[in-house]
Amino acid sequence: MSKSEDIRKKSEKDLAEMVQKGRETVRHERFKDALSRKASVIRNAKKETARALTELNARRRNQETK
Repeated sequence: MSKSEDIRKKSEKDLAEMVQKGRETVRHERFKDALSRKASVIRNAKKETARALTELNARRRNQETK
């Protein structure tokens, strides 16, 4: 199963939680000491947040057009 399929199956509440957790992760990692920062963690959190926001926005647009 791909990540996009997993995200499409989640509820709006779960997607909103994903966005919140991803933003917290980015914020937490960004303000760490320069030597303990992990770029891959920030990058992955940003990608997951973007995927969740994309799906949320697509669902909202579909509701408006119906």
